[in-house]
Amino acid sequence: MKKLKLGLPAGSLQKTTIEMFKKAGFNINVGDRSYFPSIDDEEVECTLIRAQEIPKYVQEGVLDMGLTGKDWIVETKSEVVEAAELVYSKQGMKPIKLVLAVPNDSPVKEVKDLEGKKIATELVEATRDYLKSHNVDARVEFSWGATEVKPPKLADAIAELTETGRSLRANNLRILDVIMESTTRVAVNKDSWEDPWKRKKIENMITLLKGALLAEEKVGLKMNVSKENLDKVLNLLPALRKPTISHLHESDWVAIETVIDEKKVRELVHKLKEVGAEGIIEYSLNKIIP
Repeated sequence: MKKLKLGLPAGSLQKTTIEMFKKAGFNINVGDRSYFPSIDDEEVECTLIRAQEIPKYVQEGVLDMGLTGKDWIVETKSEVVEAAELVYSKQGMKPIKLVLAVPNDSPVKEVKDLEGKKIATELVEATRDYLKSHNVDARVEFSWGATEVKPPKLADAIAELTETGRSLRANNLRILDVIMESTTRVAVNKDSWEDPWKRKKIENMITLLKGALLAEEKVGLKMNVSKENLDKVLNLLPALRKPTISHLHESDWVAIETVIDEKKVRELVHKLKEVGAEGIIEYSLNKIIP
């Protein structure tokens, strides 16, 4: 039987990734201390590995595909096919940023002020490339972690990944510049991408994963409304395309079904009731396939 070798990111993205796959229709079970999770698809073989290492293993063909950050593809200079962008992170549905940060009381005001200074980071190559593009010669050192605590005694500045900037602020650091934004990418081995069976398998999986992400911040909404109030209700409803309208047993009433952003429901429900909507039902979604 043909097998697709899939690399899943261990660490901070592990839980979110497995939950996303579940919504996409793939149940993944990670046993204690196991680096080879089971998946309810006999054509897929999973390996749990650090996101930092996935690009190289994909490039070398150890994995056919893997989910990793754009930052790590750039950092490792791996030659892979970026088959899809999946915008999610451990704390929400948004990109993370690699930022250059210095202590609040640092005299450094702009990038050129780092000439001859020391910068600590986990993403050494990405940081060096950024400095080179700004014609700044600084010493970039690899950080094994706890990078935020290193300035000012152990480094003049840091280049650090952040989602909210909360940890930087807690350590009295201010952002000097954004080096790059990074999102999760589906990295695919070049030979695997040319294999018709593997490519079709990967593309189908991407469709389901994107559908799960699209549904993440949306909900379904159902309601009944009299025909005389129909236009008022429709004017309030945003939708992916157009709401579905079905006739009810009572000829003067219809049922409306649509998909909207979950954040809008709280205020929208009251407005819908005011213009005559009844029996409003909100329900969660697993996937939306455009």
